[in-house]
Amino acid sequence: MDPISGLATPLTTQKTAPQESDGALWDAAKELEASFLSEMLKSAGIGKTPDSFGGGIGEDQFASFLRQEQARTMVDSGGIGLAQSLFEALKEQSDVSR
Repeated sequence: MDPISGLATPLTTQKTAPQESDGALWDAAKELEASFLSEMLKSAGIGKTPDSFGGGIGEDQFASFLRQEQARTMVDSGGIGLAQSLFEALKEQSDVSR
């Protein structure tokens, strides 16, 4: 199977590179994008158990883990740019509140 990273290119370039002090904020933004993409994959039917010859309830239980990891891989490969937007908004909010 081809890796997901070959399918998508980032839509935006990183405008503000996260500094080491912003690492937790950047990680949170990436995880939020991964959660969003995971829900989109679920809505698209990725990981849905086939009607015939499926793995049963066990496959249903673990399909969410597979989707989440696929979404994290997509984010690590550039994602859709949501993490960057979230990071910049969260960074701006944290700078204003200081």
